[in-house]
Amino acid sequence: MTSFAPGTVVAGKFRIERVLGEGGMGIVCSAHHLHLGRLVAIKLLKPEALAHPDIVTRFGNEARSSSRIQSEHVARVLDVGALDSGEPYMVMEYLEGRDLGEELDRNGPMPEALAVDYVLQACDALAEAHKRGIVHRDLKPSNLFLCKNQKPPIIKLLDFGVSKFQGTS
Repeated sequence: MTSFAPGTVVAGKFRIERVLGEGGMGIVCSAHHLHLGRLVAIKLLKPEALAHPDIVTRFGNEARSSSRIQSEHVARVLDVGALDSGEPYMVMEYLEGRDLGEELDRNGPMPEALAVDYVLQACDALAEAHKRGIVHRDLKPSNLFLCKNQKPPIIKLLDFGVSKFQGTS
């Protein structure tokens, strides 16, 4: 079982720096890529999720879905794999900022023009996904990440964990 403690080396090449976020089935950590010398985000399944084959399958689906979408408004998947123990992992670009849910909680409603701009960026991401037959199915403020290290800040769509390919159930 993988430890999420800072300093833990995952897959022989990613040193965990800190936990960035946690969801129902997974945990996302910032990690230093030991070979490339850059910061990445690594998503791993929680130990209790590994006991459920459907969750493990969804995790793989998320990696495949995300990696097929070529949009500046979708977080890039850089690598996927499995540890020696069989635990899957996904490596994504490291994003600086916070999700729109947090942004709204902290600052309240945003100016109308800015909200429209963010919605249009999310629509761009969804359009690219739909071109590839991928339906996100979990669009909400916490899955729209406001990247503050971009000038101007941009939105990136996250979490394709419950996405479906059109024509499948």
